[in-house]
Formats: sequence, C-alpha cells, structure tokens
Amino acid sequence: MKLNELKDRPGAREARKRVGRGLGSGLGKTAGRGGKGQTARSGGAKPGFEGGQMPIYRRLPKRGFNKPNRDRFNEVNLGRIQMALDAGKLDAAQPVTPDALLVAGVISRAFDGVRLLGQGELKAKLSFQVHHASKSAVAAVEKLGGSVALVEARKPQAAQDAGSGE
Repeated sequence: MKLNELKDRPGAREARKRVGRGLGSGLGKTAGRGGKGQTARSGGAKPGFEGGQMPIYRRLPKRGFNKPNRDRFNEVNLGRIQMALDAGKLDAAQPVTPDALLVAGVISRAFDGVRLLGQGELKAKLSFQVHHASKSAVAAVEKLGGSVALVEARKPQAAQDAGSGE
C-alpha cells in the first residue's frame, strides 16, 4: 500500500443534499418539505400535539406519586455475599457492614443504607449490621447461627441541620 493509494471505504463519505436548487434537481421549490403549513416551517409540529384532538397524555388517567426525597437503599442478596466470601473479599470473622460491602465491591456506592434480601444460599455464620432485612434473609442467617442487627438509615448532614429549626 502506498500513500497515493489511500482512500475512504465505499459509503464513508456522503455528499451533502443540496436542496432548493431548481425544479430539475428533484429537491427544488419546497426542498422536500411538501406544501405549506406547520410541518413546512422550522421546528415542525409541537411534540404531543395531535391536531386539536385531546392528546394521549391528557386522555389517560394519572396515578401515583414519586417522593422526591425518598431513601434509596442498596439491595444485596445472600447469594452475592456468599460469592464475595468465596472470592476472599469479605472476612467471615468481621461484621458485614455497608462500609465492608463497599470495600469488597459488593455495592458500587453507598446510598442511604443496605437492604438485605434472602435470595441465594449462605453457607457461613455471619453477623450483619444493615438498615433493612427481609424475613427470609433473617431466617437464613439465624439458621446458620449468625445475627442481623438493624441500624438507622444514614441522612445527609444538610438535611439534619435543616430539620433542627434553630
């Protein structure tokens, strides 16, 4: 291969569409935009506008509410904790806390706390310090002689200061 033989792959460069350059070009006069009206103009039709008909977002009923300041929890299954134990990332002698799970890579970032769920099989006796635990998770841990202690959820410092009323 020589420098003078270099060229783009077929289809890599496409010529710009030259609109409004006379009737013979096929894209003259209206430049492919059809007749007059809203869609011929810059900006096109309004999003959600259905020609005066009641739009679907107004026809359908609204339900529910998303709480803007809700607590977000990391959900961790027992099977995932067993995988971390097998890989040597968690120490069975130490209590399993949110910080230990973060260091072990079981959770990627600490939200407002950890919720322990009972899916998967746990084989080691562990002591957990989490914010929530399902009944099946507590039963599985206690069956092996371990314990589950529930701790308070973390709150950002600014939220605590704002609620003091001073």
